[in-house]
Amino acid sequence: MKRSEEITFQYFAFLDRHIQDVISGVTPEFMELNEIAVELAVSHKHLTDTVRKEMGQHPCYFYDQKIIEQAKKMLITSDKSIAEIARIFTYDPSNFSKFFKKMTGSTPGAFRKSSL
Repeated sequence: MKRSEEITFQYFAFLDRHIQDVISGVTPEFMELNEIAVELAVSHKHLTDTVRKEMGQHPCYFYDQKIIEQAKKMLITSDKSIAEIARIFTYDPSNFSKFFKKMTGSTPGAFRKSSL
């Protein structure tokens, strides 16, 4: 495996663990990309350039996609309110709704209704 592939793999594995840690409350908030780079022992620029080269998108794109994927699962499988889910994902409820709509094209409430 090339080093760039290894860094990309480590980034995605780290994201999966980190997002679960935030959801479960082990970690109080989402890390910034530069903090993740430190955890992976690479520079912010190197992480960004490597993931972009390997995957065709900025690392933040994948970070946001993975957060949305988990939020969608929770909206479908949980009876928690949207405000509770927003707080689990460390968002203010109105900012969560804006983020969710920007990423998916629908509000969390509309997504939940359409998934029933």
